[in-house]
Formats: sequence, C-alpha cells, structure tokens
Amino acid sequence: MDKRQPMPEQSPKKRARNFDEVALGYTREQAISEAKRCLQCPNAPCKQGCPVGVDIPEFIAYIRRGEFDRAIEKVKEKNNLPAMCGRVCPVENQCAKFCVLGKKGEPVAIENLERFVADYERRRGVKIPKRKKGTGKRVAVVGSGPAGLTAAADLAKLGHEVTLFEALHVPGGVLTFGIPEFRLPKKVVEAEIDYIKQLGVKIETDVIVGKTVTVDELFEQGFDAVFIGTGAGPPSFMGIPGENLNGVYSANEFLTRVNLMKAYRFPEYDTPIRVGKRVAVVGAGNVAFDSARTALRLGAKEVYIVYRRSEAEMPARLAEIERAREEGIEFKLLTLPVEILGDGKGWVKGMKCIRMKLGKPDESGRRSPVPVKGSEFVLDVDTVVVAIGRAPNPLIPQTTKGLRISKEGAIVTDEKTGETSRKSVFAGGDISTGEATVIEAMAAGKRAAQAIDRYLRKR
Repeated sequence: MDKRQPMPEQSPKKRARNFDEVALGYTREQAISEAKRCLQCPNAPCKQGCPVGVDIPEFIAYIRRGEFDRAIEKVKEKNNLPAMCGRVCPVENQCAKFCVLGKKGEPVAIENLERFVADYERRRGVKIPKRKKGTGKRVAVVGSGPAGLTAAADLAKLGHEVTLFEALHVPGGVLTFGIPEFRLPKKVVEAEIDYIKQLGVKIETDVIVGKTVTVDELFEQGFDAVFIGTGAGPPSFMGIPGENLNGVYSANEFLTRVNLMKAYRFPEYDTPIRVGKRVAVVGAGNVAFDSARTALRLGAKEVYIVYRRSEAEMPARLAEIERAREEGIEFKLLTLPVEILGDGKGWVKGMKCIRMKLGKPDESGRRSPVPVKGSEFVLDVDTVVVAIGRAPNPLIPQTTKGLRISKEGAIVTDEKTGETSRKSVFAGGDISTGEATVIEAMAAGKRAAQAIDRYLRKR
C-alpha cells in the first residue's frame, strides 16, 4: 500500500511566530500521486460521510488523470466553498472515516485533494456555471456564514433572485472573523465569496436583520421567502468568580478582535490586542486551539490548553491538536478552573484549578470528569480565554413573531428541509442546531435551498 502524501507545512518553530498559512498545499505531482491511492470503490463508502454529497471517487479520478478542470467542476456540483472545506473540514469524522484504506493504513487525503483543485481553479480563474432560467421569485438570505453562503449560491443557480444580508461591513461571518488567518486565509474566503457574487447573488452589508430591518419588513419589501443563517451568538462562560476581570476574553471576542482589527498584520495595522506573557485557554474544541495558537503568534511566551477531560475526549481536529503540540502549546488535562484570581487592580494574575479524574460516560458518550478532593492549585497566568461554546444568535428569534424556539434559544426547524413554524421562513446552521462544523452548516444551507426552491415553484 502506497504511503499517504504528507501535506507540506511551515516548520513549527517558524510558523509559531507568523500568521502565514501553516499548510502549504500539494504540488501537481503530489496531488496525482495521492489520487492514485484511491481504490475507486464501486460502492463509494466515502460519499456517505460527506454532508453535502460530493462525488468523491469521481473528482479524485479526474485528478489521477491530470484533468484538474473537470475535477473542480465535479466538486462544485455539490460544494460551493471547496477551498474552505479543504482547509477546515473535520474529515476524520466524515468522508475519510469511511475510506477503505483507513481500515489498515491511512485514508486517502480527500481534504488535501479538494483544496488542491480549488486552489488550482483560483489561480487559473473561476468558471461560472450556467444558471437556470429566472423564476421571478425573490429570496432573502440572512447571515453570510457557511449556511447562508451555501443557500444563497444554490438558490441563485436554481434561478431565483437572491439578496444576502450581513450585519458586519464584510461578508463571511465565522469564516472571515472566527477562524484565524494561518488556518483559513482571508484571500481564500474573499475568492469564494466573489464566486457567489458572480452567480448573481447581491450582498448587502451593515444590515442587522432584526434591528435595521425585521423579517416581516423583508416580506413587505417583496421577498417571497427568507432563509435565516445567523449562526451562533452570545458566548458561554464558566460561571466562576473572577470572570469579569480585565484580561478575560470569550474566544469569540478574542478571535473576532484579531480578525476584525487585523491584529495579525501588526505593525502594518496598529491595532494589537492585549495578550499577556502566560495565557490559559479553557476548552479543547477547534475554537480553543485556534485561540491558543493565535495567542502564541501574538507574542505570548507560554500558552496552556486547560481541559477537564483527557486528550482522548478532545473534540478538536486531530491535525490541529498535533500542530498545537508541535508549536509548544502545553496541555493541562483533567484540570477544571474554579476561580480566576485578580491582582487587586482589576487584572488577571492567576487561575485556581482543581484536578479531575474520569468517571462513567455521560449523555455525550464521553466519561464524566469528577473532582479530586484536595487537589487545588494555582496556574500563574495573566490572560484567560474561555472557549466552551456559544448559544444561538437571539436577535431574530426575539423580533420575529410566529417562530418556534427551543429552550436553548435555537429556531426549531424540520431537519430535512429547514422549514420553521413560520410560513415562508426557513433556517439552518448554528441558529437551529447550536454550534456545529462549517460543513454541517453548509449541508443545512443546501437542504434548505432545495426546500425553498420546491416551495416557491409550487406557489
């Protein structure tokens, strides 16, 4: 069995102090070599693991033959954001999980091949597919994150007139402001959004739906359907003493400040974010690791991931965990913060923690952490980033009558169609499921677009 082609990367020592992309991408020869590892299984088990339904064996077969233009065309039949997915998809829990080669060795590097053909197309110039004949129907898409962008692109391809509304001054949502430059460069996001604009989607920024304009007013303006993809909203905190001290951030605030103010390009942009010498990031998902690695690049001398379970239970991508370890991030496992300590002047000076042990599995299937009596200790830090999740964005649920809302604050939808309790209103992504992955939000946008199309054509 041929060995998997490793992804070329910056060395850990070098990349830990810059915001350039870590993974450098395949060459043509590496891509063809990796594609030849694919067994071209007749039943294509990998396809069942792709939330948006990309025909994985077929696009890989085109790469094997060096037909890169046809490969990207095949990918984009189902996936409007391939360059992003090739960088941030948790493939080990999706398509690669079902790859036959993975049973005895390493699965085909599907995400690296998808990234390769997407980058190849971006360098050569993006080809815009033909749109279906116009339907005369107008759809408003609220939120330009992965769910909104996918829904907007698919609806435009189906012939509908689509306007996408974004609250900030630049579209992209979490893709632009929530993921650091070294993992998803802004130029990649901008190129994918430009493709969606070329499909005919009109994007209006600085529009806060629920405040600038309500969902009801969108219908009054002549829209025939509305898709809500506003994503996650307020961050969750631990509820322990000291969380209101200076030097405590939510991960959302921390990453958004860095991206929004371009702190990653200091001193070109004189908008640095205050990061101390010793930083603790609480949590172990992708957002936690993004925050920890960002703090390191902003000049922190020591950065800790503080997690109440063991490494085996970490929800972050395996590749990101390993990259963080290579860069010098320290893991404080089976550790639970119980208080953030101040210096008497309003700033963080330490974090009191207690050691944990793992008990029986909980509802998630992971073993529950149990405190170890008398094991308290103080971690000497001056910055704390809390990365333990976010609740659904509450603005539209609070300003739209007739929407059924769950006790967690999410919009209740039909899982297969994205239909809400309100006529002509659909929703998908984190606003309806709580925090999930980029590709899962895209899948929700795709399902909703199909449902909206059927609904409008019946009307």
